[in-house]
Order: sequence, then structure tokens, then C-alpha cells
Amino acid sequence: MTHIERPMPPLNADERTNLESWLDFYRATVAVKCDGLADEQVRRASVPPSSLTLLGLVQHLAEVERNWFRRVLAAEDAPSIHGAPAGPGGQDGGFEISADASFAQALATWQGEITVSRANCAVRTLEDTAPFMGGEVSLRWIYTHMIGEYARHSGHADLLRERTDGSTGA
Repeated sequence: MTHIERPMPPLNADERTNLESWLDFYRATVAVKCDGLADEQVRRASVPPSSLTLLGLVQHLAEVERNWFRRVLAAEDAPSIHGAPAGPGGQDGGFEISADASFAQALATWQGEITVSRANCAVRTLEDTAPFMGGEVSLRWIYTHMIGEYARHSGHADLLRERTDGSTGA
């Protein structure tokens, strides 16, 4: 098992640092929950009757990163990674896993999307907006939404990991 650092968000920082730090904290939490598991284990739907898997969560989070930080914020024409429909509704894809999907590839893809997300955000202010659903959405709103998205899925990952090998915490 490798050791993944999960940086604690600063206790007293400016708004942007807080938002970015909490998002990174939850990104790292999901990675920690998957750390040290074999491909067979991350493919396991360990909380019946749900078909949710850790591999599916990682694939989904790559799609979510791509959707919000590339398609919406940067207005890129970025195709789906895992067969999810492109466009504003495409962020919900990725949960289904193909027979040839590997966790190493899914992890690399997710980390690559996070790198692009950070770059797309670095050149914008929290007040910068992008067209979305007939209105405008700010980077601040996207960060807040993504923190909620990751927090929710961190809880899913925690339960899936505990049911896979008994690991809890972190």
C-alpha cells in the first residue's frame, strides 16, 4: 500500500484557498479510500443492492471534473471519457465499468482531469462566470458544488472500502 497525503485545509485562509483546499482534501479522501486495493476489489459492488463500485466512482469523478471544469467553465468541446453523454447532463456518467477497465488507467485519467481542472481555474477569478442552463454560473459556485459532490462520494467510498476489507477512518 502506498501512502497518499491528504492535506488538511488551512484553518484560517482566504476564500479561494479554502475552496481549493477543501476540494483537494476530498479528492485525496477518495484516493485514500482506493489505496492498496487490487483491481478485483475496486470493481466489487460491496454494498448490495447498490451496483456502485470504487472503480465506478473514480471514473464518475473524472467525468465530473471534465464536465464542470472543461465543458462548462472553459467551454471546451471535451468528449465523454467513459461513455457518458456529453454536455451538461454528462457529469452523471462513468459509474458503469467495462470488462477491460483497469483501476490504474481510471486513476491516471482522473488525475489528468484534475490537473486540467486546476489549470483552467488558475487563470480565472471566483467571480468569473460561464454560460450554464440559460444563465451564468461562477467559478465560486462550481467549487462549492464540487466540494459537495466529492464529500458525498467520499462517504460512498468510505462505506464501499469498509465492506471490501474492513478498513475505516481517514
